[in-house]
Amino acid sequence: MKKIYFFLLFFIQATFGFSQLLAPQRILPASELQLEIRKLNVVGSVLYFAAHPDDENTRIIAYLSKHELLRTAYLSLTRGDGGQNLIGSEQGQYLGLIRTQELLQARKTDGAEQYFSRANDFGYSKTPTESLSIWDKQRILADAVWTIRKFRPDVIITRFHPNPKFETHGHHTASAMLALEAFHAAADPKQFPEQLQYVQIWQTKRILANVSSWFFADGKFNPKDYFQIDAGLYNSFIGKSYGEIAVESRTMHQSQGMGAEKNRGSQMEYFELLAGEKIEKSLHENIDLTWKRIEGGAEIGKLLVQANKEFNFEKPSQILPILLKAYQKIEDLEKKNNDSWLKFKKNELQQVIRNCAGLWFEVTADSYSAVAGGKIAIKATAIKRSEIDIKIESVEMPFSQNLASVKMDSVLKNNLSMVWKQNLMLKKDLEVSQPYWLKEPASKGMFEVKDQLLIGLAENVPQHTVKFNFDILGTKMSFSTPILHKYIDRVTGEWYRPFEITPDLTANIQEQVYVFANDLPKKVNILLKADKDSINAQISLKVPNGWKISPESQNVSFALKNEEKTITFELFPSKDNFTGTFQVLLNGQTARSLKRIEYPHIPPQVNFAISESKIVRLDIKTRGTKIGYYVGAGDEIPASLRQIGYQVTELNEDNFDATDLTQFDAIVTGVRAYNVRKRIKFDQEKMLEYVKNGGNLIIQYNVNSGLLTDKIGAFPFKLSNTRVSVEEAPVSFLNKDHALLNVPNQITDKDFEGWIQERGIYFASEWNENYEAILSCNDPNEPERKGGLLFSKHGKGAVIYTGYAFFRQLPAGVAGAYRLFANLISYKNEQP
Repeated sequence: MKKIYFFLLFFIQATFGFSQLLAPQRILPASELQLEIRKLNVVGSVLYFAAHPDDENTRIIAYLSKHELLRTAYLSLTRGDGGQNLIGSEQGQYLGLIRTQELLQARKTDGAEQYFSRANDFGYSKTPTESLSIWDKQRILADAVWTIRKFRPDVIITRFHPNPKFETHGHHTASAMLALEAFHAAADPKQFPEQLQYVQIWQTKRILANVSSWFFADGKFNPKDYFQIDAGLYNSFIGKSYGEIAVESRTMHQSQGMGAEKNRGSQMEYFELLAGEKIEKSLHENIDLTWKRIEGGAEIGKLLVQANKEFNFEKPSQILPILLKAYQKIEDLEKKNNDSWLKFKKNELQQVIRNCAGLWFEVTADSYSAVAGGKIAIKATAIKRSEIDIKIESVEMPFSQNLASVKMDSVLKNNLSMVWKQNLMLKKDLEVSQPYWLKEPASKGMFEVKDQLLIGLAENVPQHTVKFNFDILGTKMSFSTPILHKYIDRVTGEWYRPFEITPDLTANIQEQVYVFANDLPKKVNILLKADKDSINAQISLKVPNGWKISPESQNVSFALKNEEKTITFELFPSKDNFTGTFQVLLNGQTARSLKRIEYPHIPPQVNFAISESKIVRLDIKTRGTKIGYYVGAGDEIPASLRQIGYQVTELNEDNFDATDLTQFDAIVTGVRAYNVRKRIKFDQEKMLEYVKNGGNLIIQYNVNSGLLTDKIGAFPFKLSNTRVSVEEAPVSFLNKDHALLNVPNQITDKDFEGWIQERGIYFASEWNENYEAILSCNDPNEPERKGGLLFSKHGKGAVIYTGYAFFRQLPAGVAGAYRLFANLISYKNEQP
């Protein structure tokens, strides 16, 4: 059983590092390579622990990884699904995909590894009690224990403090509380014993909180009370300080707007011991960080010291005989010792050997996608830039049904590429390239992942991995690389993207929600895409009782891969108010949609969710017909407004000046428009003139920091970071007779049912006397928050500010949110 455990552990560890790459592993410059050689002789680890992507302290992570040369990892309990998005309109699970990849790019920068739990980021939480009640605490604790037992850290560091007196996001405090509990539970065989068929119990030496002055709202932070590390040191091998590396790492969180100025110079970090052995001099005090901690490992350590001393910057390959001797000793020791460090260090040493040998290889496919059982043409390329004797003995492709292994016996010549091409037939049982945590429907607080060996992984282990078996100076050694698709852009050059296994046919419904205000049908357009040649299919819709479609089904055929066709159904609503979903059926079975996410700072992502859309039958009245939508950071409000009959013109830097605003019944600014649109301080003058002449301006939420103008609206008001995070929080009507609550739709308590994630964010905290607060709500045990919906008259028109989260509610098909938003748009028609 122990052999099985260590094989699985090594497979997870070795594959984890490779899965983060966007392109084949590069050959390191000599200075960075020597740093990796030195790291081989450090046998110690640290696990950083927090709640979200971008919570981690990238400065201390870079310091631990690249200065202390420790194996370093970050465990983020969530993937950040509940956050906001500064670069696009993705929310929920798709934002989680983006933020997962941003974390992986951050780890590539600071040199650490990345892990997750199954916790779903359900949005802002003000208390750890709420967080742990919505998450399944025991399952999240199990995931934390699993990661500790798998990673086996000497030290755990939490970003936040487990004491709730340090007021932060509820997820933050909960993450530290879980880390402290997991610290003890990981060493207890009675805790989560089902894990012990794969891992062993592990007692971490100590756990500390990475304390910061911002923990102390009262300003009573005394640095002398804490253990300190200067994490702002300069690394001459890299040519950067850890502060500079930290900012480069943090800037990868582009969806959260984390770009910052680089820090140079001394920067202290502070630590408080939470449990375990006390420290005076070092985080790893009284922990042996040498090969002596591994029984029989001392001789290996001596060889690695020798390799470091004899390293030649101009000819790194000269130390290969020493490294290969150390490699052989690790393999011999593995037969007698099952210490997990042997597996990890063997993998590290392999990469150092590859770099010293100047060995580079890749496998690319002629297309970036194929179906299970389909055909692909691959091209394998290998080259070595040294005089060392290297031979490719064989290549293994376990994903291929026609050619699983090829004997090569090819000697690589110095600086000459070896190219091998082959047509392959993929196995029929390959799974569609679906992120593993999105395969099953998620609850509000948890993703469903049943395979224990997947829990914690940042992303899927590639199914289509090619294994090269080499002979390097008489030593047998294997390296694996996933198939990638490579393409050339004439402007930006060489690019790689992941290779995907796709369904035979995907079906994308044009809209994610269809809203019916009357009995008239709506057209449902479905974009079908074939991912193989010669497909014949019958397409139909599965609708709830009381709803009808026409025609009942349609037959389609495709001759070629990548061919697309759009078909149209008419959907007739029920007579009664209703909220639900309908699905696309392919030959009677639930079809899959195709969602691609592509941004230049992360690898392309793909998801094949069930092809379905939400349908809403509601009692709603609207006034006016034309809306000008001043685009912000990105949201789906324009599509939602079109669903209730409005003609929406999206306004941006290219067309705003030339657009006659008087044509619009209302102008709506997109979320965070005052944070991201540089021209808005000039464009607002034109919008306010439009209001003076009888127009209606609706300003959606903006973050209170980073505003591009201090003048928002016609009269002054001050934004805050106040939010109401409980989506079920009761809402009070401060002026029940106000037109915004009555015309054309009479708003009642029922209109605030079924909201998702939160009531609102970034409410105003102060406002000019010309504004009237219309609604009030609050989280439990907090004062009422009146700044979520402000109304003011200006000239013949009106200005409305709303922090209520319409950008989440409308795309989710929340009926009452549609009715209230329609009232905001309709107001100017109520002017006397």
